Amino acid sequence: MSYDVIIIGSGPGGYVCAIKAAQLGLKVAVIEKRATFGGTCLNIGCIPSKALLHASEVFAHANHGMESLGVEIGKPTLNLEKMMAHKDATVKSNVDGVAFLFKKNKVESFIGTGKVLGEGKVSVTGDDGKTQELEAKNIVIATGSDVAGIPGVQVDIDEKIIVSSTGAIALDKVPQHIVVVGGGVIGLEMGSVWSRLGAKVTVIEYLDKILGGMDGEVSKQFQRILAKQGMDFKLSAKVTGVEKADKDGKGGAKVSFEPVKGGDAETIDADIVLIATGRKPYTEGLGLEEAGVVLDERGRVRTDHHYQTNVPGVYAIGDVIVGPMLAHKAEDEGVALAEIMAGQAGHVNYNVIPGVVYTQPEVASVGKTEEEIKTEGVKYKSGKFPFSANGRARAMEASDGFVKVLADAETDRVLGVHIIGLGAGEMIHEAAVLMEFGGSSEDLGRTCHAHPTMSEAVKEAALATFFKPIHL
Repeated sequence: MSYDVIIIGSGPGGYVCAIKAAQLGLKVAVIEKRATFGGTCLNIGCIPSKALLHASEVFAHANHGMESLGVEIGKPTLNLEKMMAHKDATVKSNVDGVAFLFKKNKVESFIGTGKVLGEGKVSVTGDDGKTQELEAKNIVIATGSDVAGIPGVQVDIDEKIIVSSTGAIALDKVPQHIVVVGGGVIGLEMGSVWSRLGAKVTVIEYLDKILGGMDGEVSKQFQRILAKQGMDFKLSAKVTGVEKADKDGKGGAKVSFEPVKGGDAETIDADIVLIATGRKPYTEGLGLEEAGVVLDERGRVRTDHHYQTNVPGVYAIGDVIVGPMLAHKAEDEGVALAEIMAGQAGHVNYNVIPGVVYTQPEVASVGKTEEEIKTEGVKYKSGKFPFSANGRARAMEASDGFVKVLADAETDRVLGVHIIGLGAGEMIHEAAVLMEFGGSSEDLGRTCHAHPTMSEAVKEAALATFFKPIHL
């Protein structure tokens, strides 16, 4: 069978690329090794974790966030089985939605393991071991990423006691103590879920700050907020060992760590250990080496500015190539590549890709951090506005956090926006749109915002950047 495009992987990058290519008139096939579409994101990542984040937030709010509002309901009871059922139903709805979209757009699918055989040829091996060969003018590698583990440390992830994010979204009871190795997005999101449900959570992070790539001021305040919620942090700490306390795992696990700069080692006992040290590109078993596809020093597929590898007609997008490992980045690349393969001019603006941490409160950013701007030697100005001075935030008892706007000192063009607060992940997009069109802090500050809204804090931060805020 022959196609215009064969895509290996049906995660956000792969399925969006497939749908867009089909919409542009190309004959498309997708190869997926799972029984359901959607990749890590829809099946065991973004979507199920957000279902648990929301459900646990509702539980926590009912537990100690309603009385001051005049709502008295008594102590809520956690039904973890029902909460997990909600998560599973959410996943099913989303993966079924992708299957529907494939059918609607006449995208053919093959369930099995895909392998690049060379220019224009791909094989698919099903669970029954049978292999069939397909041909295509274009082949797209969109296989995403996998759990990275801990560099230099042997860790046996059994997804029961020592877990990755996959196991962390499927625990059958609330652990008394969960140790999270890694203070990045995944670790903090899943740690906050179980913290809200009653677990003691200790985060061990190699760097001297959480959310390593985010703005330093944001990181510091966010850590204070999470600590206030009960999470414990051990920063500048290097994990040297993670192992079960006994063979059957009934005794939980032990985590050994020591100061990065040297010092006495410590050991912590935990019921569950979550390994959340990042992810690595999934390129094994794809036949890339045999096909002559070049990888970079970090195991990512090397591509040019049009997502093409060194092998003509073989492309790659998403987590397997350079750039942030974000579902929406992969989606945008999928659209751009589909347009390129259809003879159009696809493009992604990598300077305007938002990042969100879906805790409570949320953390969101777009563009450059203050540290990055300083390193580049650019003259800049910044403006901040706290939610404690925002009327809507006060009304909803959501006054934690702030908005920070960074702009070029000479042109006033906005270079970055950073938000901690309720709904930050939604508010960040007006900054993204502004930056996509090269807008200034004055443009944003002079744009009328509805009152009372949380978004007024974004306007006020912009006002503070180019002149002075009104309500502070």
